[in-house]
Amino acid sequence: MSNDEKLVDLSAERAKRVHDLNDKRLNEVRQAFEQAMPLGKAKKKSKKPKKR
Repeated sequence: MSNDEKLVDLSAERAKRVHDLNDKRLNEVRQAFEQAMPLGKAKKKSKKPKKR
């Protein structure tokens, strides 16, 4: 067992995989919200001169 380079930290690999799955789910939920409630583009407010 002198080949330490080939050893894989299974807990770290699992954590990365779980993180990727959570990111995927988060993106799916974000896209669903954007379709249901689109934010729209920022509207420019027209500046009207104040009457004094």
